[in-house]
Amino acid sequence: MATLASRTEQLLNRLRMRQVALLLAIDEFRTLHAAAQHLGMTQPAASKMLHELEEALGETLFDRVGRGLLLNPAGQAVLNTFRNLRNSMAALGRELHELRLGSSGRLLVGSITAAAPTYLSAAMIALKDEYPLLSIELSVDTSDRLIELLRDGRLDVVIGRTPEPTSPANQDCLFTPIGEEALSVVVACDHPLAQAPRKRRMEFAALLDYPWILQLRGSPLREVIEQEFRSHHAALPPGLVETSSFLTATDLIAHSRMIAVIPHSVADRFARHNLLRILPYTFTHTLSSWGSLVHRDRHINPVMQRFLDLMHATRLTPPCI
Repeated sequence: MATLASRTEQLLNRLRMRQVALLLAIDEFRTLHAAAQHLGMTQPAASKMLHELEEALGETLFDRVGRGLLLNPAGQAVLNTFRNLRNSMAALGRELHELRLGSSGRLLVGSITAAAPTYLSAAMIALKDEYPLLSIELSVDTSDRLIELLRDGRLDVVIGRTPEPTSPANQDCLFTPIGEEALSVVVACDHPLAQAPRKRRMEFAALLDYPWILQLRGSPLREVIEQEFRSHHAALPPGLVETSSFLTATDLIAHSRMIAVIPHSVADRFARHNLLRILPYTFTHTLSSWGSLVHRDRHINPVMQRFLDLMHATRLTPPCI
């Protein structure tokens, strides 16, 4: 009986990149005919190639539905691996291109806002000191959106939270915690609620008389806020403004009677410059820890590893920026 190692060697010897491209095209175009046209080959040639792929894998990958093809569980597993392979090849292509230009490569980072003002800035500055020619592209968004970009190969690493970490669908990403983030309810400096005594805890009912700014549905912060409303048996207020931009939220509250909830690290910076007020309200529910996320099937090059090391070093020594 063949061992797992020998089975892997057999697959590496028998699989061809053209077969990978064919399976990805069938998934995209749904019919063998359309996939063959996309790849510039005849349908009989594509059919033969698909048969050879299934023979090499020892599994049937599709169920025929009418004139189309539907992936079965084995086919879905193979497709997921081929997608990861395509993303890894895309990352390799970018890295080789940057090396040909004489640079130290390129690092694609996605981060939630909570990490950006301190931890992320410190790590990026230290990394640039070691790799002056390294190009860094930073995308700031909600965790759920960033993780999709990570899965698509458009990000190398994400600094964020894992939505539903116990879900089997999220096991393709390796999460390592870095820190926790408190939340702050913020308003304009001249807001009526800002005049309340700061040492006295504000009741949730007092917040319901004003319009709210919330993050988009699906984000961990939005989930925590909705849990807070449910725990007080209150419905979300009508006329919401929904945005993933904390900068937009702080600008809106500065010129209105709106209320927003943002990470305390961000709120504290604005409050210290008298650009907003933090209300004395403490959330019953809290956000899960945030940390680094990398795709399990993607190669971690030395630059990416160094960036991760710098980010996780802040767990012992919080940065002072």
